[in-house]
Amino acid sequence: MASSVKHLCTICHDNGISNRAVTWCTECEVLFCEDCEKPHSKLKQSKNHKTMSSEDYHKLPAFIKEISSQCKVHKKKFELYCSFHACPCCVKCVSDKHQKCQDLKALSDVLKQVKSSASVQLFKKDLKDVKENLETTLTYMKTRIYSITTQKTKAVEEIKYMRESINDYLHKLEQDILMDLESKYSKLKLSMATLVQKIEQRASQINQIQSQFTKITQYATELQMYIGLREIEKTTSQTAKYIDDLERGDHFIDKNLEVIITSDLQSILHNVKSFGDIAINTTSSTLQIKAGRKDQAQHLFLKVPGIEEIKPSLLTRLTIPKDMKTLSVVACRILPDGKFIILDDNNYQLLLFSNDGIFIRKLATFTQDPHDACFVRNNTVAVALGTDRQTTLVEIEKNRIIQTIKLSHNCYGVASDGESLVISSGRRRCTRVNLNDMSHTIIEGIEEVSRISLFKRKIYGTNFTKNKVCCYSCTGEPLWTFQHEYIDCPVGITLDKNGYVYIASRGNSSIVVVSPDGKSCRTILSESGGIKSPYRIDINKETGMMIVSPNYGTPFVYKI
Repeated sequence: MASSVKHLCTICHDNGISNRAVTWCTECEVLFCEDCEKPHSKLKQSKNHKTMSSEDYHKLPAFIKEISSQCKVHKKKFELYCSFHACPCCVKCVSDKHQKCQDLKALSDVLKQVKSSASVQLFKKDLKDVKENLETTLTYMKTRIYSITTQKTKAVEEIKYMRESINDYLHKLEQDILMDLESKYSKLKLSMATLVQKIEQRASQINQIQSQFTKITQYATELQMYIGLREIEKTTSQTAKYIDDLERGDHFIDKNLEVIITSDLQSILHNVKSFGDIAINTTSSTLQIKAGRKDQAQHLFLKVPGIEEIKPSLLTRLTIPKDMKTLSVVACRILPDGKFIILDDNNYQLLLFSNDGIFIRKLATFTQDPHDACFVRNNTVAVALGTDRQTTLVEIEKNRIIQTIKLSHNCYGVASDGESLVISSGRRRCTRVNLNDMSHTIIEGIEEVSRISLFKRKIYGTNFTKNKVCCYSCTGEPLWTFQHEYIDCPVGITLDKNGYVYIASRGNSSIVVVSPDGKSCRTILSESGGIKSPYRIDINKETGMMIVSPNYGTPFVYKI
């Protein structure tokens, strides 16, 4: 009975009838009873729909059954897939949220043979490995809990043993000093008691003579009195001398008993602040788990990392030769082979550095004031020469200028995608140079951007005076403009392989990342991390290496 309640025909149920469902249509997403399934299998628009038994359908996990082939917002069938946002889209979704997305594919093409793809087997293995790793980890952690419980019991025993040992030792010391006290007390008391006894004997003799003196004076004869007085004088003299002798000796010196507690023992009360310390020592884990696939293509669709996941780590700094004058860096670029170039407008020179940041050689010297540089292709670098209205091409291997491109406007920013060269004037125009035939095309309408970058047929630029970051189509139509308090005096600009825009924000000494849609941003480097007045920035999209340079100072190299 319970089974029939679970598997009700959707069509009949909507009409108030409770018929047991036997089939589930994966495309209509409806349960059919035997009666309703027959017309569904014969209708022209649905006869080729894939179906499964209702029992098999209900074996699917709940989260799988919740996945629909229709857009919940627009109630239309998913037909496209956006690789950037990693989600299926209906036609309304495209017009609403994915107009600027470049990587839209037909959903049917994405889903072809998905069940038989190698990714499914990889995911199956991943699940198995993750499950085994979790079980191994749980066993390991439970063992660790048992270990630290045992360690706690042992520690308690050690503490108690130490306390008992201290107690026993202090008790022994106490008994020793009590015995010493008793010994000295007894000796001192005996000495004093013996002296008291002798003095008492003398006192008794004098008392006896004193008590008889009256009788002697009354009843003795003169002869007896005379001789008796001499005896009394002799006795009193001897007693007086005895007292004098006692006084001259040490017999009357006060001898007091005093206990002196050793300073070592007293220091315990002042210096010992704790019984000990409880430390948590770290050692290498003995846990062994199966290595998972990290940087390989383990997902069916490429997932672009979120802006919060961008965390650059410092790798090195370029080493500027001591014999060089102070550099004024107006461009820093990473070449495809990992070497670096620096454009110095103090000495009008282009410099080459190794992958390790060590100076190699000077590539070229200019007679005009250089403003920007970029890698073009085939070991060639383009250098924009500002108000001279020229951009030169420098051949890296031969250390020489191989071509000069003359333009009708100033050349302040330069960028290349390998097929063309775009040169900005700092005004409302740019020039695109076709690198195959060197033909020129004026791009009108681009706002006052001084530094530019190219990515997937779009032009990105910074407006220094208005604190803006702008994005344009390849023909100059505005796509988006972004302003934020984090962006102050933006001067350098570049993009990574995922379309995130990196800005050298000179005014607040920070590097700011702007999302590909130009709607959000985040500061990833600031002055607290060593960044001060960043002026130029570049990223090698293949390696994820990033170079940041102040106008005056040493460039830093990061990994993003």
